[in-house]
Amino acid sequence: MSAGDRLKLATRGSRLAIAQARLVAEALGGAEIVEVRSSDGERGDKERFVRGVAQAVLDGEADLAVHSAKDLPGERPDELRLVGVPGRADPADAYVGEARSLDEVPEGARVGTASLRRRSQLLALRPDLEVVELHGNVDTRLRRLSEGEFDGVVLALAGLRRLGREAEVAFSFGLAELTPAGGQGSLALEARRDDSIAAEQAAGISDHDALVELTAERAAVAALDATCHTPVGISAALEDGELAMLGFCGLPDGSEWVRDRVSGDAEQPAALGRALAERMLTAGAGELLERSEALA
Repeated sequence: MSAGDRLKLATRGSRLAIAQARLVAEALGGAEIVEVRSSDGERGDKERFVRGVAQAVLDGEADLAVHSAKDLPGERPDELRLVGVPGRADPADAYVGEARSLDEVPEGARVGTASLRRRSQLLALRPDLEVVELHGNVDTRLRRLSEGEFDGVVLALAGLRRLGREAEVAFSFGLAELTPAGGQGSLALEARRDDSIAAEQAAGISDHDALVELTAERAAVAALDATCHTPVGISAALEDGELAMLGFCGLPDGSEWVRDRVSGDAEQPAALGRALAERMLTAGAGELLERSEALA
C-alpha cells in the first residue's frame, strides 16, 4: 500500500471474526474490512481459518490479515510477517450453564466443547462428566445449549465478550484450572514482508505485554510440536516485569496429564516458553502427545 491509502483488513466472515476486525479497524482510526471465506479443510483443522485470510493479503486484496492468535500456525509463509498484537482480552475459558463453579456442575452433566484441550482438562478435574463434541460458531453452540442438548458448554470468555454475550457466562475458569490455548484472547496481525507502511500502522496499535505473552506461548507450543489434535494448554502472564507461564498436556480422556509452571525474564519470552516445553517433555509430555495424536 502507499501512504495515505485506507488500510484493508482481511478477516473471516463469522460474526466473531468481523467483531474482532472492527476492533482493529477502530484502533487504526478506520479501515476497510474485506470478508474472506475459510479455506477447505478437515473439521478440527484450524489452519483453514487462517489460509484464506492470509492468501488475501498475499494476493494484494488486503493489507493486513486479522487472525485469532490461537489459530495461527507456528510455520508461516516467508512472504508474510507478524506485525502487530493489539491489547489482549481475558484468555480464560468460560462455562455457560446452570452452575457457579465447576464443583456445582451436576454429576454426569452433558458438557459441550469442540476442543480436545478443554475435554482433557475437564475430564482430568471431573471424570464423571459426559463431555460431548460440539462444533459451530458461538451463536450455534449457545443455541444448541438453549434447546436443551447440553447442560453446559465451555467457550472462550474473550469471544463471548466481543459478541456482547458475557451476561450468559455462569463462571470463568482459573488459568491453572483450565489452562487456555496458546494465544487465546489475542489477535495477530500479518502483513506482506515488503509492506512497511502496513507494518508500521499495525505496530502503532500493538500492545507490548500482549506481544511478550504471545511470543512466549507460541515458542512453547512450537517446542512441544503441538497440533489441533493434541490437548495442550499454554498460558503466559506478564506482571510487574516478571513473566509467569503455565503448561498442560494430556490424553483426550483426561486419564493422564502433565502440568508445569515456570517464571522468568520478560525480556526473553521465547526462551522461557522453550524452557517450559523442555520441562514438560522431560516429565513425559512427548509420549502423551504422541498417544493423543494416535487417538485423534
